[in-house]
Amino acid sequence: MSEHPEAPAGTTGGAGRRRVLLLAASAALLVYVLDQLTKWWVVSTMALGQRTPVVEGLLWWQFIRNPGAAFSLGENVTWLFTLVMAVVSVVIVLTLRRVRSAGWALALGLVLGGALGNLTDRLLREPGFAVGHVVDFIAVPRFAIFNIADCGVVVGVGLVVLLTLLGRELDGTRAADRTAPEEEGSRG
Repeated sequence: MSEHPEAPAGTTGGAGRRRVLLLAASAALLVYVLDQLTKWWVVSTMALGQRTPVVEGLLWWQFIRNPGAAFSLGENVTWLFTLVMAVVSVVIVLTLRRVRSAGWALALGLVLGGALGNLTDRLLREPGFAVGHVVDFIAVPRFAIFNIADCGVVVGVGLVVLLTLLGRELDGTRAADRTAPEEEGSRG
């Protein structure tokens, strides 16, 4: 039941809205801080290219600077990734104003934290503003080297896909619940 009689079922009032925004902000902040702290640690303690085993044959730290996207794609258009991450971040912040679902808040918060983590690298790291190379260091067999920001984006996008497949709307309602009365009315 919603806190406001005029609100659709499954939505929340002011206190609930603040809770989901707090969840989104907390998820974004957690991913961002962990990402920046781990990158600081890598840059401070490892040489570029250094490989340090963590779990033999399964996981190791390997310090690289990535000018491109996943799998180093688009190395010559770093500025484009900077622009895309900035736009994505703004769209997420604007979308969060409509979110009333904890699932959506968590998903968008994770993506936002990851986007901001890598955007910070693009803006502030060498070789220069808006063309900086992202610090990547988490390595597993037969896969790209990545970082905590990338993990936040992947998990967040995975949640977005799941919520979409389940028919969950930003306000917490189910798409099927919304269309059911209209379909019944058109049959009569």
